[in-house]
Amino acid sequence: MDPILVISLLVLGAGIGLAAGLLGIGGGMILVPFLTFLLPLFGVPQELAVHASIATAMATILFTSLSSVRAHHKHGAIRWDVVKVMVPGLLVGGLVSGGAIFALINSTALAIVFGVFVLYSASKMARKSTPVQGRSLPAPFWIAAMGALIGFVSGLLGAGGAFLSVPFMLRGNVPVRQAVATSAALGFFIALANSVGYIWSGQASLGNHPGMIGFIYWPALLIVSATSICTAPLGASLAHKIDQATLKRIFAGMLTVLAIFMITQAITQA
Repeated sequence: MDPILVISLLVLGAGIGLAAGLLGIGGGMILVPFLTFLLPLFGVPQELAVHASIATAMATILFTSLSSVRAHHKHGAIRWDVVKVMVPGLLVGGLVSGGAIFALINSTALAIVFGVFVLYSASKMARKSTPVQGRSLPAPFWIAAMGALIGFVSGLLGAGGAFLSVPFMLRGNVPVRQAVATSAALGFFIALANSVGYIWSGQASLGNHPGMIGFIYWPALLIVSATSICTAPLGASLAHKIDQATLKRIFAGMLTVLAIFMITQAITQA
């Protein structure tokens, strides 16, 4: 392996870990565009680069989420009651997405639709607004249904689901630090279900490619994860020191950048 490429992935992993801990985002959506450029340089066929990037980015969340969850749990910030209700839906949605739809779908239209939705969510989050008194999270059935949707969509976009789960929880008047921490915990189950699906669907449609397990390119997975698990606790610690309004604006800004990128990429690659 070219040492410069390895160093690039190590630095990228450090940034992803920091963002994952700070914002509960898992880092998948940030990682995908970089991997799309880098993986062909590692020998991944160009026609597989996008699928491999999404799958590999999702698999890294298995490591970054565990690292950041430990730090958030020490602060007592994770809403485990929400996690418990969402997990079954996350697993079903993720397995369907990664194990069946991912290998077949043209995600251009989906990326545009959800890019617009993410922009809307970011604009709502960035505005100073008074919480609606009495509003809370919906009944468990609807929380579980939202989990299935998040697991499914995340599998198509290579994301940890925070772009949907954090706005959903904030709308239910969950404090932003708890929403970010809970999203980090949800990210592990999203990554687990989708990674299993990517391996299954990749083996079925691709067979064996050097360095790949299904759609996941494991050398990049190991290199990125090596540094991301080190910086994720730092990001989680910062999340509990930053003012909630500032943290909300940072998250909104990140969502805006990612949404614009999603829409731009979808249009240019259509």
